[in-house]
Amino acid sequence: MKIIGLTGGIGSGKTTVAKMFSELGIPVYIADTEARKLSNRSKVIRRKLIDLLGQEAYIENRLNRTFVAEKIFNDTDLLKAVNAIIHPKVASHFKRWVKKQQGPYVIKEAAILFENGGYKQCDKTILIVAPEAIRIERLLARDQSSKAEIEARMKNQWSDSEKKKLADIIIENTHLETTRKRVLEVHKNLSQAQ
Repeated sequence: MKIIGLTGGIGSGKTTVAKMFSELGIPVYIADTEARKLSNRSKVIRRKLIDLLGQEAYIENRLNRTFVAEKIFNDTDLLKAVNAIIHPKVASHFKRWVKKQQGPYVIKEAAILFENGGYKQCDKTILIVAPEAIRIERLLARDQSSKAEIEARMKNQWSDSEKKKLADIIIENTHLETTRKRVLEVHKNLSQAQ
């Protein structure tokens, strides 16, 4: 089973593109969603995060995402420590998930696929890109964040130019119809490639 990594900066439209692949019958694993689920289910993750961040990391056995985000936002060491707790569990979960899937390939959608080295476990990688102004516009419409908050989050991520160096396939996600055509083309190529 081929593993295709799918990533892109915040507001690039990773989830939209992942949904397009899903509509073509391709199994899609959304790493951030699974990480949230595992953070709430796993007693090991809960204990380690509380040890690292304090009792406020959880409210009624649910991850206090706002608190955790505020703690790690400007602290790269703390962010790395949190990722070191969660990412190995997500990686194990993903391996079990892949074994249950069928099709020519699966998609693993992950926000920090390149940053955490996850791309090394993929046969190919797809990078979703969009102009920064469009990404900000999308995020202003989607989130309750200010433009300054969005720009600060963007600065914390790798730039598209850094990611392009590692990507095998790039999909420009500016106009939905053009994106859909490109997804179909990529799907056809991935389905035929051995």
